[in-house]
Amino acid sequence: MKPLQNLTILDLSRVLACPFASMIMAELGATVIKVEEPGRGDETRTFEPFVTREGGRESAYYLAFNRSKRSITVDLRSREGQEIVRGLAADADVLLENFPVGTLARHGLDYAAIRAVNERIVYVSCTGFGQTGPHARRKGYDTIFQAMGGIMSLTGERGGDPVKPGLPVADLTSGLWIVIAILAAVHGRDAAGGAGSHVDFSMLDGQIALLTLAAARWFALGEVPQRLGTEHPSRVPTASFRCADGGWLHITGSDQHWMPLCRVLGLEAWGGEPALQQNSERVRRRDEVMTALTDAIGTRRRDELAAALDAAGVPQGPIRTVDEIFADEHTRARELVGTFEHPVVGSFPGLRIPYRFDGFDDPTVDRPPLLGEHTDEILRERLGYSPERIAALREAKVV
Repeated sequence: MKPLQNLTILDLSRVLACPFASMIMAELGATVIKVEEPGRGDETRTFEPFVTREGGRESAYYLAFNRSKRSITVDLRSREGQEIVRGLAADADVLLENFPVGTLARHGLDYAAIRAVNERIVYVSCTGFGQTGPHARRKGYDTIFQAMGGIMSLTGERGGDPVKPGLPVADLTSGLWIVIAILAAVHGRDAAGGAGSHVDFSMLDGQIALLTLAAARWFALGEVPQRLGTEHPSRVPTASFRCADGGWLHITGSDQHWMPLCRVLGLEAWGGEPALQQNSERVRRRDEVMTALTDAIGTRRRDELAAALDAAGVPQGPIRTVDEIFADEHTRARELVGTFEHPVVGSFPGLRIPYRFDGFDDPTVDRPPLLGEHTDEILRERLGYSPERIAALREAKVV
């Protein structure tokens, strides 16, 4: 048994943040019914990159965020389609949506309408700016929230321009926030007698909530943190260094790591100065310390130096490319990459959900659904629709 085996999620969301959240929960055992637009589906079905095999072509983007779900196609603009969604919601634990504010109210599918058929429902609304506030009706994407939430202002080289991270951090972390919200709301519902709730989640709020240490510097010192590249504002050394072979090594340490680092680099005489044993002095003399370390590390090959530092107990890690990560023995030993069999593209890899349980079955990498693959089955088994009624709905392009 998987830990979320008895949870049913009606997923009206699309693109990345919410589908990532519902995929995590699906691979933890929840039944996720993904509602997609007839004939088109989640727009990410058309997003690059594509995987092309003899059987056809599928979006690897879609495959990355929609594993282990069941797909039903429903036209939410039609009266019959709205009836289907309300019928499915009546028996669900969670409804997840990321439509612009007010959209589902116009279709009779807002929280009030769904709660009328299921008082236990946990209804999660994910929007860019929330259900209230002066920006509530604005639109945005991952990079907008990175910009407005502060992470871009903190990312980049010292004195350089702002830079976005290499992954859609706002989308991905929003997915994690949504999982937390769902688990909290379901637990609270079950502990408090069965009443559901409406969760208003703003992706911008989620990014601002991640500021943590940067916010602490502002709250405590009135200091606006500046870009420092890979360095840390209050710890030295913590930085990435270029090695003789062109590879990069990230080193971070506390006071107890300082002299072992200096010994490996042949800097005992300089590094042994009593004042430099304290991080506060190294922070004060940051430029001097970083210059000495950069020069010494620049004479060593990455993997050789990494092994020497590892043996000395100094925390370090090579900056690895994606191909290096998937070739790494530790990645393979942890079995972080699984595979699924897809009817169009055949065997295809997927990143496993990073949990291992003792007492529950581990998450598995199962395939994403074809568009509308489970429409007939869901309508028949969950709503009791006859084959004739389903055929009529399909003829009318409701499903």
